[in-house]
Amino acid sequence: MYSPFDAQNPWLQATAPLRLALEARVGCEFAALFATQPLLALVPRGDGHPVLVLPRLLGCDLSTQPLRYYLSELGYAASPWGLGVNLGPRQGVMRGCLARLRDLHAEHGRKVSLVGWSLGGLYARELAKEVPDLVRQVITLGSPFTGPQKPTDIWKLYQDVTGDPMGLPERPGGLEQAPPVPTTSIFSRSDGIVPWTSSVDCTGAQTENIEIESSHLGLAVNPLSLYAIADRLAQPVDAWQPFERLGPKAWLYPDPNRAAVD
Repeated sequence: MYSPFDAQNPWLQATAPLRLALEARVGCEFAALFATQPLLALVPRGDGHPVLVLPRLLGCDLSTQPLRYYLSELGYAASPWGLGVNLGPRQGVMRGCLARLRDLHAEHGRKVSLVGWSLGGLYARELAKEVPDLVRQVITLGSPFTGPQKPTDIWKLYQDVTGDPMGLPERPGGLEQAPPVPTTSIFSRSDGIVPWTSSVDCTGAQTENIEIESSHLGLAVNPLSLYAIADRLAQPVDAWQPFERLGPKAWLYPDPNRAAVD
Protein backbone atom coordinates (compact mmCIF):
# COMPACT_ATOMS: atom_id res chain seq x y z
CA MET A 1 0.00 0.00 0.00
CA TYR A 2 1.41 3.35 -1.08
CA SER A 3 0.93 6.47 0.98
CA PRO A 4 -0.21 9.56 -0.97
CA PHE A 5 2.84 11.27 0.51
CA ASP A 6 5.17 8.67 -1.05
CA ALA A 7 7.05 9.98 -4.10
CA GLN A 8 6.98 6.42 -5.49
CA ASN A 9 3.18 6.42 -5.52
CA PRO A 10 2.10 5.14 -9.00
CA TRP A 11 -0.45 7.98 -9.22
CA LEU A 12 2.28 10.59 -8.90
CA GLN A 13 4.44 8.82 -11.46
CA ALA A 14 1.57 8.44 -13.93
CA THR A 15 0.59 12.10 -13.75
CA ALA A 16 4.16 13.43 -14.03
CA PRO A 17 3.92 14.25 -17.80
CA LEU A 18 0.64 16.12 -17.25
CA ARG A 19 2.07 18.08 -14.34
CA LEU A 20 5.11 19.00 -16.42
CA ALA A 21 2.82 20.30 -19.18
CA LEU A 22 1.01 22.40 -16.58
CA GLU A 23 4.19 24.43 -16.12
CA ALA A 24 2.88 26.43 -19.06
CA ARG A 25 0.56 28.09 -16.53
CA VAL A 26 3.35 30.40 -15.45
CA GLY A 27 2.30 33.03 -18.00
CA CYS A 28 -1.23 33.12 -16.59
CA GLU A 29 0.12 33.26 -13.06
CA PHE A 30 2.31 36.21 -13.95
CA ALA A 31 -0.71 37.98 -15.48
CA ALA A 32 -2.75 37.20 -12.36
CA LEU A 33 -0.08 38.95 -10.29
CA PHE A 34 -0.95 42.24 -11.96
CA ALA A 35 -4.70 41.62 -11.86
CA THR A 36 -4.67 40.99 -8.11
CA GLN A 37 -2.49 43.94 -7.09
CA PRO A 38 -5.37 45.72 -5.27
CA LEU A 39 -6.02 42.63 -3.15
CA LEU A 40 -2.35 41.90 -2.50
CA ALA A 41 -1.94 45.45 -1.22
CA LEU A 42 -4.40 44.72 1.60
CA VAL A 43 -2.01 42.51 3.56
CA PRO A 44 -0.38 44.00 6.68
CA ARG A 45 2.49 46.38 6.02
CA GLY A 46 6.00 45.21 6.68
CA ASP A 47 8.09 46.31 9.64
CA GLY A 48 11.16 47.09 7.54
CA HIS A 49 13.18 44.04 8.51
CA PRO A 50 15.57 42.60 5.89
CA VAL A 51 14.48 39.75 3.62
CA LEU A 52 17.00 37.83 1.52
CA VAL A 53 15.49 36.15 -1.56
CA LEU A 54 17.35 33.16 -3.03
CA PRO A 55 16.56 32.02 -6.61
CA ARG A 56 15.79 28.58 -8.05
CA LEU A 57 18.22 26.45 -10.04
CA LEU A 58 19.23 28.33 -13.23
CA GLY A 59 17.47 31.38 -11.84
CA CYS A 60 19.03 34.73 -11.01
CA ASP A 61 18.05 37.96 -9.29
CA LEU A 62 15.99 38.93 -12.34
CA SER A 63 13.75 35.90 -11.77
CA THR A 64 12.97 37.00 -8.20
CA GLN A 65 12.51 40.67 -9.00
CA PRO A 66 8.66 40.61 -9.01
CA LEU A 67 8.64 39.02 -5.55
CA ARG A 68 11.25 41.42 -4.20
CA TYR A 69 9.43 44.41 -5.67
CA TYR A 70 6.21 43.33 -3.98
CA LEU A 71 7.91 42.87 -0.62
CA SER A 72 9.67 46.22 -0.98
CA GLU A 73 6.34 47.92 -1.68
CA LEU A 74 5.02 46.41 1.56
CA GLY A 75 7.88 47.98 3.49
CA TYR A 76 10.44 45.19 3.77
CA ALA A 77 14.11 45.59 2.92
CA ALA A 78 13.99 42.87 0.24
CA SER A 79 17.42 42.03 -1.14
CA PRO A 80 18.73 39.87 -4.02
CA TRP A 81 21.31 37.17 -3.42
CA GLY A 82 23.82 38.88 -5.73
CA LEU A 83 25.64 35.73 -6.84
CA GLY A 84 24.56 35.58 -10.48
CA VAL A 85 22.86 32.51 -11.95
CA ASN A 86 22.19 29.71 -9.49
CA LEU A 87 24.12 26.81 -11.03
CA GLY A 88 23.90 24.62 -7.95
CA PRO A 89 25.77 24.41 -4.64
CA ARG A 90 29.23 24.59 -6.14
CA GLN A 91 32.30 25.43 -4.12
CA GLY A 92 32.00 28.90 -2.61
CA VAL A 93 28.26 29.36 -3.15
CA MET A 94 27.19 28.76 0.44
CA ARG A 95 30.11 30.87 1.63
CA GLY A 96 28.83 33.70 -0.57
CA CYS A 97 25.27 33.26 0.74
CA LEU A 98 26.51 33.34 4.32
CA ALA A 99 28.51 36.51 3.67
CA ARG A 100 25.42 38.13 2.12
CA LEU A 101 23.35 37.15 5.15
CA ARG A 102 25.93 38.52 7.58
CA ASP A 103 26.15 41.79 5.65
CA LEU A 104 22.37 42.29 5.74
CA HIS A 105 22.24 41.53 9.45
CA ALA A 106 25.04 44.00 10.15
CA GLU A 107 23.55 46.67 7.89
CA HIS A 108 20.06 46.57 9.41
CA GLY A 109 20.91 45.40 12.91
CA ARG A 110 18.01 42.94 12.77
CA LYS A 111 17.45 39.27 12.05
CA VAL A 112 16.98 38.42 8.37
CA SER A 113 14.06 36.47 6.93
CA LEU A 114 15.06 34.03 4.19
CA VAL A 115 12.81 33.26 1.22
CA GLY A 116 14.15 30.52 -1.05
CA TRP A 117 12.63 29.27 -4.28
CA SER A 118 13.25 25.57 -5.05
CA LEU A 119 17.03 25.01 -4.70
CA GLY A 120 17.25 28.46 -3.12
CA GLY A 121 15.05 27.11 -0.34
CA LEU A 122 17.62 24.44 0.44
CA TYR A 123 20.23 27.17 0.76
CA ALA A 124 17.90 29.07 3.09
CA ARG A 125 17.31 26.07 5.34
CA GLU A 126 21.02 25.32 5.60
CA LEU A 127 21.90 28.95 6.31
CA ALA A 128 19.40 28.97 9.15
CA LYS A 129 21.01 25.85 10.58
CA GLU A 130 24.46 27.42 10.29
CA VAL A 131 23.67 30.78 11.93
CA PRO A 132 20.19 30.60 13.52
CA ASP A 133 20.90 33.72 15.60
CA LEU A 134 20.92 35.79 12.39
CA VAL A 135 17.71 34.35 10.90
CA ARG A 136 14.16 35.43 11.76
CA GLN A 137 12.34 32.78 9.72
CA VAL A 138 12.64 30.61 6.61
CA ILE A 139 10.07 30.37 3.79
CA THR A 140 10.64 27.89 0.97
CA LEU A 141 8.82 27.60 -2.35
CA GLY A 142 8.69 24.10 -3.85
CA SER A 143 12.00 23.07 -2.30
CA PRO A 144 12.96 19.35 -2.46
CA PHE A 145 14.31 18.70 1.03
CA THR A 146 12.77 15.29 1.74
CA GLY A 147 11.73 12.03 0.06
CA PRO A 148 13.68 9.30 -1.76
CA GLN A 149 14.59 11.47 -4.76
CA LYS A 150 17.21 13.72 -3.21
CA PRO A 151 19.22 16.38 -5.08
CA THR A 152 22.30 15.08 -3.28
CA ASP A 153 22.38 12.18 -5.74
CA ILE A 154 22.69 14.61 -8.66
CA TRP A 155 25.36 16.63 -6.88
CA LYS A 156 27.40 13.49 -6.24
CA LEU A 157 27.13 12.50 -9.90
CA TYR A 158 28.29 15.99 -10.94
CA GLN A 159 31.24 15.77 -8.58
CA ASP A 160 32.18 12.30 -9.80
CA VAL A 161 32.07 13.41 -13.45
CA THR A 162 33.74 16.81 -13.18
CA GLY A 163 35.88 16.46 -10.08
CA ASP A 164 34.52 19.79 -8.82
CA PRO A 165 33.01 19.75 -5.33
CA MET A 166 29.24 20.28 -5.22
CA GLY A 167 26.80 19.93 -2.38
CA LEU A 168 25.52 21.42 0.84
CA PRO A 169 27.15 20.97 4.25
CA GLU A 170 26.48 17.56 5.76
CA ARG A 171 24.65 17.85 9.07
CA PRO A 172 22.93 15.41 11.44
CA GLY A 173 19.46 14.77 10.09
CA GLY A 174 20.40 15.76 6.55
CA LEU A 175 18.31 18.07 4.38
CA GLU A 176 15.13 16.78 6.02
CA GLN A 177 16.04 18.26 9.38
CA ALA A 178 14.12 21.51 9.82
CA PRO A 179 16.04 24.64 10.86
CA PRO A 180 15.77 25.76 14.50
CA VAL A 181 13.74 28.82 13.46
CA PRO A 182 10.14 29.25 12.25
CA THR A 183 9.96 27.49 8.89
CA THR A 184 7.22 27.49 6.24
CA SER A 185 7.13 25.27 3.16
CA ILE A 186 4.86 26.49 0.36
CA PHE A 187 4.17 23.77 -2.22
CA SER A 188 1.80 22.74 -5.01
CA ARG A 189 0.52 19.24 -5.72
CA SER A 190 0.51 20.09 -9.42
CA ASP A 191 4.17 21.17 -9.36
CA GLY A 192 5.53 19.79 -12.62
CA ILE A 193 9.23 19.84 -11.70
CA VAL A 194 9.60 18.96 -8.02
CA PRO A 195 7.36 16.15 -6.66
CA TRP A 196 5.18 17.87 -4.09
CA THR A 197 5.86 15.09 -1.57
CA SER A 198 9.49 16.24 -1.51
CA SER A 199 8.39 19.63 -0.15
CA VAL A 200 6.20 18.48 2.75
CA ASP A 201 7.82 19.11 6.12
CA CYS A 202 6.94 17.49 9.43
CA THR A 203 4.67 19.97 11.17
CA GLY A 204 5.72 21.13 14.60
CA ALA A 205 5.78 24.07 16.98
CA GLN A 206 7.78 26.14 14.45
CA THR A 207 7.25 24.20 11.22
CA GLU A 208 4.33 24.28 8.79
CA ASN A 209 3.23 23.55 5.22
CA ILE A 210 1.04 25.78 3.05
CA GLU A 211 -0.46 24.31 -0.09
CA ILE A 212 -1.43 26.39 -3.11
CA GLU A 213 -2.37 25.63 -6.71
CA SER A 214 0.61 26.68 -8.81
CA SER A 215 3.22 25.64 -11.31
CA HIS A 216 6.78 25.30 -10.05
CA LEU A 217 7.99 28.16 -12.23
CA GLY A 218 5.12 30.31 -11.01
CA LEU A 219 5.68 29.88 -7.29
CA ALA A 220 7.51 33.21 -7.02
CA VAL A 221 4.79 35.19 -8.85
CA ASN A 222 1.58 33.32 -8.00
CA PRO A 223 -0.71 35.69 -6.03
CA LEU A 224 -1.58 32.94 -3.53
CA SER A 225 2.10 32.39 -2.87
CA LEU A 226 2.84 36.09 -2.49
CA TYR A 227 -0.06 36.57 -0.08
CA ALA A 228 1.14 33.66 2.06
CA ILE A 229 4.71 34.98 2.08
CA ALA A 230 3.54 38.46 3.09
CA ASP A 231 1.31 36.99 5.80
CA ARG A 232 4.21 35.03 7.26
CA LEU A 233 6.66 37.94 7.15
CA ALA A 234 4.19 40.28 8.86
CA GLN A 235 4.24 38.35 12.13
CA PRO A 236 5.94 40.06 15.08
CA VAL A 237 9.41 38.80 15.81
CA ASP A 238 9.43 35.96 18.35
CA ALA A 239 5.63 35.63 18.04
CA TRP A 240 5.32 33.17 15.16
CA GLN A 241 2.00 31.39 14.69
CA PRO A 242 0.92 28.86 12.02
CA PHE A 243 -0.92 30.08 8.92
CA GLU A 244 -4.68 30.32 9.52
CA ARG A 245 -6.98 28.88 6.86
CA LEU A 246 -10.13 30.68 8.00
CA GLY A 247 -13.04 32.03 5.97
CA PRO A 248 -12.32 32.44 2.24
CA LYS A 249 -8.73 31.29 2.78
CA ALA A 250 -10.02 27.77 3.46
CA TRP A 251 -11.15 27.67 -0.19
CA LEU A 252 -7.99 29.21 -1.59
CA TYR A 253 -5.52 27.23 0.53
CA PRO A 254 -6.32 23.48 0.71
CA ASP A 255 -5.56 21.46 3.80
CA PRO A 256 -1.95 20.34 3.18
CA ASN A 257 -2.45 17.29 5.42
CA ARG A 258 -5.43 15.83 3.58
CA ALA A 259 -4.93 12.23 2.47
CA ALA A 260 -6.47 12.44 -1.00
CA VAL A 261 -4.10 12.74 -3.96
CA ASP A 262 -5.37 15.41 -6.34
